[in-house]
Amino acid sequence: MASKILAIRNVVNKPLNFFVNKIPQYQTTGYNLKNISTTTIACLNFFNKLPAEKLWKSVTSVSNAGAKKGRGKGAGRIRIRDLNRGQIIGTGKINMLWPGLSAPVIRGRELLKQQRLPDDPERMEKLIKLRDSMTRFRRLRLSPIERGWSGSRMPGRSIGAPDPVGDEEFTGFDTKVLQLRPLLIMKGSLGRTRNYQAMVVTGNGQGLAGFGIGKAKEAPAALRKAKNRAGKKLMNFDIYNGHTVFHDFFTAFGKTKIYVQKKNEGHGLKCHRAIKEICQAIGIKDLRAKLEGSNNLQHIVKAFFVGLLQQRTHQQLAEEKKLHLVEFRAENEHYPIVVASPSVVRTKEEIPKDETLDFNQYIMNDRVIFRRKKFPRFYETMPHYEIFLKKYEKFRNHEKIRLNLKVEYGEIKSFLTDKYPEPKEEKET
Repeated sequence: MASKILAIRNVVNKPLNFFVNKIPQYQTTGYNLKNISTTTIACLNFFNKLPAEKLWKSVTSVSNAGAKKGRGKGAGRIRIRDLNRGQIIGTGKINMLWPGLSAPVIRGRELLKQQRLPDDPERMEKLIKLRDSMTRFRRLRLSPIERGWSGSRMPGRSIGAPDPVGDEEFTGFDTKVLQLRPLLIMKGSLGRTRNYQAMVVTGNGQGLAGFGIGKAKEAPAALRKAKNRAGKKLMNFDIYNGHTVFHDFFTAFGKTKIYVQKKNEGHGLKCHRAIKEICQAIGIKDLRAKLEGSNNLQHIVKAFFVGLLQQRTHQQLAEEKKLHLVEFRAENEHYPIVVASPSVVRTKEEIPKDETLDFNQYIMNDRVIFRRKKFPRFYETMPHYEIFLKKYEKFRNHEKIRLNLKVEYGEIKSFLTDKYPEPKEEKET
């Protein structure tokens, strides 16, 4: 190993002698350095052989195979930077005048000479701002009110009222995007083409609403088509007391099933987000909807609109059954209130025995919502729990306690009144 290292050292120290001594014609006569010519060899590699555009493309783009697998989704954010942006050839940190480079050689009849010009302190600050603007990528920030269901994406965002049709304008209308998705279609001549499908709902919040679906090559065009179609297919819905539906109902489309429940004022909208947007477009404020089966968004929207169209007012229900429609409410202490009366009322003898008279069963088309059985807690089956209930009976069920006190004593008073009677107010004479 040592002999090889020494041989390499001799080649490094005396390379010319090593090669010349190997040539026969120079072994006897010697050599002259002037007779040996050297030429420069250009170093070609990947970076100086290709232009800048191809180099940037190799860094920022994704291959076709990678794009099919979903790679490089954020590659479009990387911008090609022009490193000479804002700079002038012949101008550096020191402001100099270079004839033929940064200025013409002859100006008029005067021959320009190299000279130093006054410094510009703001020039470097402007260059730094330009470079920062090229490298930083900022997303469009939206306010929380303008935001959709998932950040800055379109579903859940408002896109304004539909375009006017002739002289009629859609005043007071607002359109919400329910769905925006790309569709990849394979064609024999064009290959895989990309289209966009949009689904929107529009309404004025006063019972007038409609939905539409649009397809186009670009997303804005698809949204515009869907919005205008929704404006041309408006439907009118009756709202009970301006805040909810008239009654519970069951609706279905495809494999999607929806159970809608009527709620009191102040309950809010507890339902799927698409149903919530539809209710806000119509003007429904209180409702609960239970979704079962498929969660296909288009089926959900169509099923809910079908259910709203099939609901009947109280007067229509009374006319169908030819009976009085009576409402019982807990806040009215279940006092019966006649909501609607038919023009002709049937007698008890005219009602057949097998007729469905249960209101919930009749409006749900003989369907029942499945509710899981509530099993008692583990401690409720133990003997000490009965003792606990007897001990704290007076502190539970305050509404029942008030009723019992009115029955027993004729007034509501403390449980300790017998032991510690309250002083009676003396009437002034």
